[in-house]
Order: sequence, then C-alpha cells, then structure tokens
Amino acid sequence: MDLNDTLKTIFSRKSVRAYAEGAVSKEQLEMLVRAGMAAPSAVDQRPWEFVVVTERATLNALASRLPYAKMAAHASAAIVVCGDLRRQWGGPDSVMWVIDCSAATENVLLAAESVGLGAVWTSVYPYPERIRPVKEILGLHDYIQPLALIPVGIPRGGEKAKDKWNPERLHWEKW
Repeated sequence: MDLNDTLKTIFSRKSVRAYAEGAVSKEQLEMLVRAGMAAPSAVDQRPWEFVVVTERATLNALASRLPYAKMAAHASAAIVVCGDLRRQWGGPDSVMWVIDCSAATENVLLAAESVGLGAVWTSVYPYPERIRPVKEILGLHDYIQPLALIPVGIPRGGEKAKDKWNPERLHWEKW
C-alpha cells in the first residue's frame, strides 16, 4: 500500500529521549504549538495552554523533579501542555480537558516527527507529585492543570518506530 506523507509521519513517530547538540528555533517551537492548537476539542472549547521552556535552568529544574522527564536536562526545549479548567466543556469539574489536551499533545509529537525533531510524551497528570513541581516551577494558576511535558530536541539517532499493528485488537461490527 502506498502511504501519503501524513501516514508516513504517523507510522514513523517514535519516542526520542536522547538529543544531540543544537538548538530548536523559536519558529520551529511555534509551529509545534500551532500543530497542537489544530487538534479537535469537545464543543470546540480549546481548553489548552502551552508553556514553551528554553531556559536551561528551568529545563534542569523540571528534569530534576519529574521522574520520567530526566531527558529534559539534555533537550533544547520542552513544551508543557496544560488545560484551562475554566474553558473545558462540561464545566470546571469535568475532565474533558484531558481528552482535548491529549489530542493536542499527539499533534505536537507528530509535528515534531514531520520536521525531523525528536520529542517524547512524559506524563504529569494525574500524579500530584508531578503536578505540584510543574505548577511551582512554571508559576501556573490554580485553574491551569499540566497534562504532559514534551522534551524537544535534535534526535541523537538510533530510535526506531515500532510497528504497533495488532489485528487481534480490531473488531468488526461486534466484539
């Protein structure tokens, strides 16, 4: 089967945790966030907010306090995908922001892959011991909830996309 560029990007996406020297430009980071903002959201509420971090001290602080984001200390940047609980569909007690911001996070990852950057999704939410330091380090308001921290950089290489196709998990018409 011939694959178009979109499908090639989807199937070649990989989690990159090792980065080479080199900066990611402001324009590239803005393009990744723009891709995140192109995601669908419930009732088009777009509850996402993005914090782009490029300062080495902040990247190091996040890496030191988040157990699964140590690679942020070696990344050129990080994008923290957050949800504004005031703007999600269903009101402030809903969890639609998680679904909406997850779609935005995947768009950022696919955009990074499509332009030759390396990125990896590291979870912040729903873990209080991860949420607290991110809120403290980034100065987030109470109504802003961090979902994920995405380290971004020039891939060092060696990572391979995984073929995750499993026909046993496809069901037609009924279970």
